[in-house]
Amino acid sequence: MPILNRIAEMARDAQVWRRDLHQHPELLFEVHRTAAFVAEQLRAFGCDEVITGLGRTGVVGVLKGRLPGTSVIGLRADMDALPMQEETDLPYGSKTKGLMHACGHDGHTAMLLGAARYLAETRNFAGTAIFIFQPAEENGGAGARAMIEDGLMQRFGIQEVYALHNQPGLPIGAFALNPGPILASSTRIEIEVRGTGGHAARPHLCVDPIVLGAQLITHLQSVISRSLDPLDGGVLSITQFHSGTAFNVIPETAQLAGTLRCLNMDTHRLACARIKEVAEGLALANRAQIKVTLTEGYPVTKNHAAQAQFAQTIAREIVGDAHVDGQMPPSMSAEDFAFMLEARPGAFLYIGNGESAGLHHPKYDFNDDVLAYGMTFWARLVERRPNLAA
Repeated sequence: MPILNRIAEMARDAQVWRRDLHQHPELLFEVHRTAAFVAEQLRAFGCDEVITGLGRTGVVGVLKGRLPGTSVIGLRADMDALPMQEETDLPYGSKTKGLMHACGHDGHTAMLLGAARYLAETRNFAGTAIFIFQPAEENGGAGARAMIEDGLMQRFGIQEVYALHNQPGLPIGAFALNPGPILASSTRIEIEVRGTGGHAARPHLCVDPIVLGAQLITHLQSVISRSLDPLDGGVLSITQFHSGTAFNVIPETAQLAGTLRCLNMDTHRLACARIKEVAEGLALANRAQIKVTLTEGYPVTKNHAAQAQFAQTIAREIVGDAHVDGQMPPSMSAEDFAFMLEARPGAFLYIGNGESAGLHHPKYDFNDDVLAYGMTFWARLVERRPNLAA
């Protein structure tokens, strides 16, 4: 089954929406213009209900099909941008200095809007489709959790939930997913090493936090290589090390920061415990104080097997078996759609963005040729979903 003809006709409008959103990026929960635009479009399409302000600035559109059935399926798109300066020189480039849509959320929003328009015209499905436009996916904002805490799942009776994300390097017209963990958990690591400062020429009278910080970085790598099962994915990266103000002074403190990523929450909990144990042991052995602060980010994004299989079937119907990878290796990036998959069964999958710059790159741009594929996928997912009897 190719792209639906009516959706192909709508793709030009979706491109206009996408490029307008690209010019007006907004951060985290401050997506007021974007949310207003989305709500306006959903009302114009004829959605049965349009709710704003869910999870602070989220938007939900409710559309009932004309066929008998009680199924309720949620489709999610993220709306927020990134605090980056765009370097594309595109005629529709960001008009806001220091902000850009560097992850394709403008495209995700436009694809779901296009699908909502098509489904509102046809209503050729059973049950109810819930269009979820979420703020604050980036930068640890956890907009998905905010919407859930505001009653998203219960209020609309959502039974299953799905999300699409573009993937640079994956060809246009291709899809990829797997039936289990597809993205990692994320935890922010912040460490303060407190020693005893003094003159750099008399280190024996000091407890050098720089030396201890360097040792700690090395020791922490053993958490992954020697504490975790080699078959369980894990990454621990220390990405910041700040200390000292003068060439001849041993400072009093050093600050380290980094991230922990895991593909299994039991592995995650073990790694967190070991990080603290390693730091405590090093502090005790060196007459220092080491304070570790671990801030939970997003949990593992774990697809549910049945829903992943269904999504894969729909993708294969649209683009053919050769263009769907059903066993995509998981990534150590993180996604707050994980919260929705903890709340309801569903699946997260990738749609190809072609040979573009990578996500979160200043030269990245969502490829408008993707729009019709994503819109068709969403429409067929709703139309073909196994429905509960009325």
